[in-house]
Amino acid sequence: MKLSILILLALLCCEWSYAQQTAFPKDWVGNWKGELIWIRSGKTDTTRVTVQLRIHPADSINTYTWQIIYGAAGEDNRPYLLKPVDPAKGHWVVDEKNGILLDQFLIGNRLCGAFTVQQSTIINQYWMEGDRLMIEFCSIGAKPIHSSGKGTEESPAVNSYKVTSYQKLN
Repeated sequence: MKLSILILLALLCCEWSYAQQTAFPKDWVGNWKGELIWIRSGKTDTTRVTVQLRIHPADSINTYTWQIIYGAAGEDNRPYLLKPVDPAKGHWVVDEKNGILLDQFLIGNRLCGAFTVQQSTIINQYWMEGDRLMIEFCSIGAKPIHSSGKGTEESPAVNSYKVTSYQKLN
C-alpha cells in the first residue's frame, strides 16, 4: 500500500512526457519568453506577466546561466546559475547566488524540483515541447490542513495540503 502511494505521488509530481527527448541542458540553451498565467485558489481572476528565462553556457564547465526576468527587462531580474551536482543521476542545482540553492532533478525530459520558502512549498517543472520551453509552478501550503488514515499498513497516515496557486508559462 505504501509503495502504491509513493508511486502515485511520484507520477503526480512529475508525469512522464513521451515527447521528443532533448539533451539537457545543451538543447535548452536560448532566450525563452512567454506569458505566465497565475491562478490563485478560490479566485476567478488571473494575473498575467511576461517572463523570460535565459539559459546560456557560463564561464565554468557544465554551468549555465538560469536568468529569470519577470515583467519588463530589469523589472525583476534574477541572474541565477544552473550547476551540476551529479548529472549522471539527473541532479542539478539552481544557485540563486545569495546562499540559496534549489535542487532540481531531471526526470524523463523534465527538470523538476520542490522547495519550501516561508509557509509555501513550491513544486516546479521545466520541459521542452517541440521548440518551446514549458514551465509550471504549483504552490502548496507547508502545513497539512487535514490528516487521515489509521497509521497502519492497510491505512497509512496521510496528510493533505492546500494548493494555493498554479502558474503556467504559455
